[in-house]
Amino acid sequence: MPSLRKESDEALIDRLKSGNAEALAELFDRYSRVVFSIASRILRDRGEAEDLMQDVFLEIYRDVARFDPVRGSVRTWLLQYAYHRSLNRKKYLQRRGFYEFGEARVESAAAPSEELPRCDSEELLRSGIEQLNERERRTIEMVCFEGLTLREISERSREALANTRNHYYRGLKKLRALLFRAHETNEEIGRARR
Repeated sequence: MPSLRKESDEALIDRLKSGNAEALAELFDRYSRVVFSIASRILRDRGEAEDLMQDVFLEIYRDVARFDPVRGSVRTWLLQYAYHRSLNRKKYLQRRGFYEFGEARVESAAAPSEELPRCDSEELLRSGIEQLNERERRTIEMVCFEGLTLREISERSREALANTRNHYYRGLKKLRALLFRAHETNEEIGRARR
């Protein structure tokens, strides 16, 4: 099959409408960075932004028949999807307490402290994962180690997507709180040594 790289966005949409999945891959190559960038700026969390980016392209694939060239370009359509889905996701996360510590503090808590030795942070994460209930642990492991989206996990486990998301975000919240407490303790130890 000839390369789709030279095809216009509109031609790719037409191919997608006729069931050509390679057209979606080409659209992903063209626009995944900008969709990820929008999601990152709004959500302030890399993992969330990556998950949302995948969801946007899955929705584009599912809803391709809704594309109307009279209303705007393919790029505009994609970016509107990304923007609106990101805002909706952020509202959902705020209701669930995802940003409980404030966005800046969540970001610092999500990454192991520079002062915390790597082996300590790995042990901390390992013990944190052991403290999660089975559904939270399995969901996080499937996202992190198998690269599955929450929708795929929901389908595989035959559980409602809302429940799968709940397991994932509740587990992440517990891990972030654990890392945040460790970070705070580490800073207190550092201040005491000075």
